[in-house]
Amino acid sequence: MRPHGADGTPSLPAPRRSADTGRPWQRIAVGVPGVEFEPRPPRQPSFDFPDTECDGWSTSDLTMRFASVRGAKHRYYQRPRQDAARAALHQPTGIVAFAVADGISNATSSELGAIEACRAALARTLHLLSERPGPLDFQDVAHHAARRLWQVARWRLNGAEPDRAEVSRLYATTLVTGVVRPDPAGPVVELCRIGDSGAWLLDRANGRYHPLFRSGTSSDALLVSNEVTSLPTVPDPVERTGTRLTPQLTLLIGTDGFGDPLGDGDGRVGALFADTLAEPPTPLWLAHVLDFSRETFDDDRTLLAIWPHAARRNR
Repeated sequence: MRPHGADGTPSLPAPRRSADTGRPWQRIAVGVPGVEFEPRPPRQPSFDFPDTECDGWSTSDLTMRFASVRGAKHRYYQRPRQDAARAALHQPTGIVAFAVADGISNATSSELGAIEACRAALARTLHLLSERPGPLDFQDVAHHAARRLWQVARWRLNGAEPDRAEVSRLYATTLVTGVVRPDPAGPVVELCRIGDSGAWLLDRANGRYHPLFRSGTSSDALLVSNEVTSLPTVPDPVERTGTRLTPQLTLLIGTDGFGDPLGDGDGRVGALFADTLAEPPTPLWLAHVLDFSRETFDDDRTLLAIWPHAARRNR
């Protein structure tokens, strides 16, 4: 059950908007907040990976928003944000393609691995949508992203051919990628993942979250493992799933910086985002809410959301 106040309503932190207060937005505290400090700049040469990134747009059928924010740990220790997200419209079909990646922390340049994996996955998806009708070949998309990491590693090593361990040491990253296809019966979602980033359906009618991938730490898992499969390794077959969006459902794709504090969605973080995502917020407001402060949750956070057209109303 979600925490409730004395009047029986969900206990949500009150958003502070500049239009209401006349002051700059302050971070939203959820429960016990973390320590506040001025973020430090990432060490060179990480100037090309900003602390915060967001985007949003709508087609005639779908609305997309994403935001990615640097976690407190990286802000303090002068590390760049290692999450990335990208989305694009395939104009001939109206299909929205997307990719979300979470660079593995022990890889030396995982921030570059994450963004390159997103770019490569998106480019290959758009190509396949133009070349081959029918379901996406996610094995092809994943291998294309892995090959891109190999190419970047080869460039980094001045043309020397790296082995898999060396590419992983430099650029290991998780990846969730897929598409939402407009359809008269409701948009069709196809997606795959490598690693432990997540995907959910948010039922806006009741604020419940329904995971689309099985969690390795769920109560019904036979074995819990801390090992994360990541690019450039491509499982055979790659883990994939699909669903259909109804008017009250929103597709969410997020890294574990979002998924871990969300949990099963029944706590304060779930209530906060159920309220925020009840209708598409502005990209800047989504980034602001995603940068909430909660003790012990200090990882980078990325969230991409897609609403069916019936839910499209800007705040």
